[in-house]
Amino acid sequence: MQTETVALTREKETLLITLWAKAGESLLPDSLLKDRFAAEAATRIDYDFARLKVNRDLMVGLAMRAHALDGWTRDFLARHPEALVLHLGCGLDSRVFRIDPPAGVDWYDIDYPDVIALRQKLYPARDGYHLIGSSVTEPGWIAGLPRDRPTMIVAEGLLLYLPEEEVPLLLERLVQRSPSGEIVFDAYSPFGLKLIAMQPSIKATGAALHWSLDDPCELERQVPGLELVTEMTAYDPDGYDPAQIARMSWPARLAMQFFSLIPPLARIGLLLRYRF
Repeated sequence: MQTETVALTREKETLLITLWAKAGESLLPDSLLKDRFAAEAATRIDYDFARLKVNRDLMVGLAMRAHALDGWTRDFLARHPEALVLHLGCGLDSRVFRIDPPAGVDWYDIDYPDVIALRQKLYPARDGYHLIGSSVTEPGWIAGLPRDRPTMIVAEGLLLYLPEEEVPLLLERLVQRSPSGEIVFDAYSPFGLKLIAMQPSIKATGAALHWSLDDPCELERQVPGLELVTEMTAYDPDGYDPAQIARMSWPARLAMQFFSLIPPLARIGLLLRYRF
């Protein structure tokens, strides 16, 4: 089997955290994602994944986040079977294969050219699946997209790395180019961003974190047309399947219980769903 050498650094290197976590979680006997594509891709990369210090709690936590965003995406496609999907900062995530969208959907994965080139070596082509090699903050890639179809936009583990002023600009460009749609992503308060920066896996990459969000309604004011539909707090045990939380270590479960009792701490990490 041919392996691929990677030379990713800083923010780009963080995509290996999510790949390894989802691959590892998918090999567990009680896997939530069952992401065989991620598991296979990870075996084909020549990289010392041990340096990222991805433990079981991180595997389970990232799998829960991905599963929630996958669910919102599936729900949108069930209502709009000829939609457009824009997967921003896709990294090496195999979401398009996990969801397996219907034939009428056009799915676009967008990331830096070197990341897209690596994807092409690791994942198969499929009908209706398109790859765009560009920084998501460059406006040029948006111009060539169809403008007459409902659009689902997914940005998992991306926006926190973008310059603070770029996030509302990016969202506004996307909202303006489509007649209707939804956007789903994870967001963190300023304190939440500091906690993430302290994680051993993030520190190993040297990635810088920039964008934070205290109040999800703030984006409604910054981006005309956005309307908040759903918010899930990362530290609210009632927001997730108890069976999934039970898979975590007791210190992680205890921390979730503690954070959920203090409103500012309960909201340091959010999964957000907007319509436009």
